[in-house]
Amino acid sequence: MSAPKRYTRRGLLVVLSSPSGAGKSTISRLLLEQDKNLSLSISVTTRARRPSEVDHVHYHFVTMREFERMRDRGELLEWAEVHGNCYGTPRDPVEQALSEGRDVLFDIDWQGASQLQAAMPDDLVSIFVLPPSGAELHARLVRRAEDDEATILRRLTNARDELTHYIEYDYVIVNDELQSALASVGAILSAERVRRRRLSGLDRFVSDVSTALADGTAEKARD
Repeated sequence: MSAPKRYTRRGLLVVLSSPSGAGKSTISRLLLEQDKNLSLSISVTTRARRPSEVDHVHYHFVTMREFERMRDRGELLEWAEVHGNCYGTPRDPVEQALSEGRDVLFDIDWQGASQLQAAMPDDLVSIFVLPPSGAELHARLVRRAEDDEATILRRLTNARDELTHYIEYDYVIVNDELQSALASVGAILSAERVRRRRLSGLDRFVSDVSTALADGTAEKARD
């Protein structure tokens, strides 16, 4: 039987960003299904709910007045206006998860990622998802069939600006094959979880191991 760990880990903020249609939401959904220590940060938004979306599951849908009240009270960890709608992250659930060693996934744009980086730089891991081509990005938005033609054109126009922000992220992946992209995100998460600076009590743990080796405790335990 292995000895219990004598150190703990603070949770991570894992940010996935991309232009609309590049696949970050699909990657997020699959990652959440396979990783039980990861939970989705549910944003508040003033955007109208799409037919496939469920309130309090995909987003907390609020009025502009409610959103402004949360923002002004300091209840949002970050917020941004995207495509004419406001989005934000409630502060309290995120801070509680981190203190309990649980990881939180964010499906947000570069503006929100920038604010999180400024607010909690030691906790953040940022990943930018690129589409394999402009033509494929357009095709994915059309296949999604959840936006009208004017909205699709606006998203494609905005994508040109959004793409320039990839240089602000820790990691960049190209989503040309979903399972490969998913595996890359999973590998990043696994590595970041064992980064030395995230482990609390590690010095004491290593000291205890060293002491056991010096006084023969380890040898006695083996016998």
